[in-house]
Amino acid sequence: MLMRRSRIPLVALALVVGPVLAGCSGSEEAGESATDVLERAKQTLDEASSAHFVLDSEGAPDSGTALVGGEGDIARPASFEGTLKVVALGSTVDLDVVSVDGTVYAQLPFASGFSVIDPAQFGIGDPGALLDPETGISQLFTEARSAELGEERRVDGEVVREVTAELPGDLVEQLLTSKDPSQAVQATFSIAAESGELRRATLTGPFFTAGEDGTYTLDLTDFGADVQITAPATG
Repeated sequence: MLMRRSRIPLVALALVVGPVLAGCSGSEEAGESATDVLERAKQTLDEASSAHFVLDSEGAPDSGTALVGGEGDIARPASFEGTLKVVALGSTVDLDVVSVDGTVYAQLPFASGFSVIDPAQFGIGDPGALLDPETGISQLFTEARSAELGEERRVDGEVVREVTAELPGDLVEQLLTSKDPSQAVQATFSIAAESGELRRATLTGPFFTAGEDGTYTLDLTDFGADVQITAPATG
């Protein structure tokens, strides 16, 4: 495939819960409400030219079709390169995926090269749209309900501010999936106090089975890294 990437090495994101920190926010963040923190996180994400993400899940099924994990780079305006882990036809497979300007390519199991796919057949949306302010990750901040500030913690040497909120199920269905979009999704956001960068989003809702909660955990790092993604050759 034709792809060029040049970015700083990935620093492993290990969210180790540390002691609660008191009074460690700078004056810029002092007095921010939960809504203020989410608004700053949205602005920061919407201004980022790129980010690296890692997606994990709990409670995923062994059958059916579902996105259960992945890792890759997303770059503005609409591109993605990485690996998505999906359950399909009773097996869990890792798909090498590239998305450029709304066209999604994948190297399917046993295939020698890339082909254009409809991501919906694998239970996923277009990963290239994750940085789009209207359809991507940052809309979760805009639509968050009943937001409350949680604790401040130190994560990998960085202070993060925790915000809990409730998200509309139909919104999360568009971004990830839901077996019952009428049910709200519970969210916990960990946002870097100094930079306003989203470090982790943990979402809990009926993603895989109606009436039974599953969890997606999304980690973001490497905001603004030099990421260049081009469409792969097909055939």
